[in-house]
Amino acid sequence: MFAQVLSGTPYGVEAKLVEVQCDVGPGMPGFTIVGLPEKEVSEARDRVRSAIRNLGLEFPQLRITANLAPADLRKEGAGFDLALAVALLLATGQIPKNRAADSVFLGELSLDGGVRPVRGVLAVALAAKEAGVPRMVVAQDSAPEAALVEGLQVFPVADLGEAVAFLRGEKEIPPAPRVIPEAPPPDWIDLALVKGQEHARRALEIAAAGGHHLLMIGPPGAGKSLLARCLPGILPPLSFEEALEVSRIHSVAGLLSPKYPLMRWRPFRAPHHTISYVGMVGGGHGIPVPGEISLAHHGVLFLDELPEFDRKVLEALRQPLEDRQITVVRAGVSVTFPASFTLVGAMNPCPCGYYGDPLRPCRCRPHEIVQYRKKLSGPFLDRIDLFVHVPRLTKEELLGEGGGEPSEAVRRRVAEAREIQSRRFSGKIHANAEMGAREVKKHCVLSPEAKGLLARAIDRFALTGRGYVRTLKVARTIADLAGSDTIEAEHVAEALQYRAFPEGDAL
Repeated sequence: MFAQVLSGTPYGVEAKLVEVQCDVGPGMPGFTIVGLPEKEVSEARDRVRSAIRNLGLEFPQLRITANLAPADLRKEGAGFDLALAVALLLATGQIPKNRAADSVFLGELSLDGGVRPVRGVLAVALAAKEAGVPRMVVAQDSAPEAALVEGLQVFPVADLGEAVAFLRGEKEIPPAPRVIPEAPPPDWIDLALVKGQEHARRALEIAAAGGHHLLMIGPPGAGKSLLARCLPGILPPLSFEEALEVSRIHSVAGLLSPKYPLMRWRPFRAPHHTISYVGMVGGGHGIPVPGEISLAHHGVLFLDELPEFDRKVLEALRQPLEDRQITVVRAGVSVTFPASFTLVGAMNPCPCGYYGDPLRPCRCRPHEIVQYRKKLSGPFLDRIDLFVHVPRLTKEELLGEGGGEPSEAVRRRVAEAREIQSRRFSGKIHANAEMGAREVKKHCVLSPEAKGLLARAIDRFALTGRGYVRTLKVARTIADLAGSDTIEAEHVAEALQYRAFPEGDAL
């Protein structure tokens, strides 16, 4: 007796549909799963057996062979449990075969038959819709996530017994409604709490408006980390398409909240400087999973104490900073992850932190400062758009009551600039920082005065080709904030202010 149902497995940030085939026949009693299963998939035999018996259903004392097709695709996770159980019950005639057609089954089984949520439900739901499969049966906690996909009927079940009753026609289960919850905004730090640092606040606004990478350099306690944690609060909310993309990444990583399955606010990731190469770019055993740069997609990646990160980890960021995606290759597996994030780095000017400080003398020797800064390579720094010196706060600034503008006021200007860019690029590009060579040539139109100023700057600062293009992109964002169609000389002049590494050379 043979039966077949559909299931799915995450593959990168997408998913692959898998045919779960079950054959029950005479022979030595046993349960074999083939089709390149990982250990957690092979362990499904014991979970399925216990779940079926504990629900009072019949587990056949025959030879059972389950195949997960395509056989050359590695299968991971416990999400195949529900499909394996349904396929077995179909093969033994305990469920009518026509009831399980055109459905995807996804969920982990408890030993008592309960259906538990698994990671990657949103990715599998999107793959099911793309393949034209109209129905999906999942755990109750996974239903809001799967129901985000328009045009897909999602049936939530609490346990295997409820799924069997539904497939037999003994119980009606209404499809889960497609509800897009309005998640409350995170508790971001308001820019009004930041004292002084007007130059850094302006750089933060430009970074938010154009999606530009930012590096802040200054002594300890100057407010670099505080400023970085204010950045998400001045970014506009995600569009629905962006939110679905970000939610799918977090679903595959197992980080999506069951209460709020659609992420409406931009992610803010701040990994510790001890993070590994795999933790940053993605990977792991088996099928690679997203790393921090992908979890920060359409959001902010904050690297505090930048030179303390492993050099190999920082150098791995060079390609995604440029291409806004990364391809992770493991044995027999190649997965491409999106990585369009805004990098914000913070660092001290020297190991002791007080090089150039007017009040505290630097205790570092010259070669120590050189070695400290050499941890950041020239090609890595060349991919940063904005360099900002964050000086020590004065006595008057520390004792003063007022800060600057609140985040809400800055967010409105950022949203207006982003709306200009959205109309300019027709949704294909989300921010100026993502422009390619064709877009830069078309949209970065310089006035004669601006062109002359930039020509002199190329000679004076020895700008590289990449530095020249990044200066144009920043100037385009400054012009957008000013509501100007043409890039004027003052926009270029301000952009050039941010190309110089503090107490160092221009980049």
